[in-house]
Amino acid sequence: MISAPAPTPVIPSFGGSDACVANTNSLFCPSWVSQNWGSILQPELLQHIELTVVAVVIGTVIAFVAALIAFRHGWFAQGFGAISAILYTIPSLAFFEMFVPVTGIGMLTIEIGLVGYTLLILFRNILEGLRAAPAEALTAAAGIGMTPRQTFWKVNVRLALPAIFAGLRVATVTTISLATVAAYISTIGLGAGIQRAIQNSFNTELLATGILTIILALVADALIVLIQRVLTPWQRAARRS
Repeated sequence: MISAPAPTPVIPSFGGSDACVANTNSLFCPSWVSQNWGSILQPELLQHIELTVVAVVIGTVIAFVAALIAFRHGWFAQGFGAISAILYTIPSLAFFEMFVPVTGIGMLTIEIGLVGYTLLILFRNILEGLRAAPAEALTAAAGIGMTPRQTFWKVNVRLALPAIFAGLRVATVTTISLATVAAYISTIGLGAGIQRAIQNSFNTELLATGILTIILALVADALIVLIQRVLTPWQRAARRS
């Protein structure tokens, strides 16, 4: 009986004929990054940015409306806070998978999960910021003839900006991180590259996508800090004095 020949090992193709990639699979091959930037890395980076921006914007809107209701009606704060806390404690992969039977495999499922994780941080920060306006400032606003609506937007909201931006920073960086896990549901964003690299044991793509995720988080955090500095000039004046 003739035995079947042993199967030939499958060597994944990482693109190109560069010796660093094809032969040694070194720790990091800059040539692969340059060759695949436009076709792989840049599109996935843009997808990751889109996932993050959509989730944070929607989460901020929902959290602000909820915080506004809780600010007017104290009983609402405990209920919404409890629901958002429960969502935050669910493991990320399980959270995404919960919605697959309803919304299918795609961006909608991922965004629902990402938005859910932003609510606790944003809601608490916005509500605490709105409640933190000093009584002296509110009294002064009433003394110069401001209506309750004017007082809310010109005093409560403006003084809450530092707390709101602090929540935005945490929510944004957290969303960038969690969006990489979402690739297990649908191959979108930088998480798709990380997942491919792990499956193929390809160090270069793993490092490239991981570094891009870190850079994206740092840049996003720096942009939020810059916007905060522009919108809260009184904080800079207070530091100087």
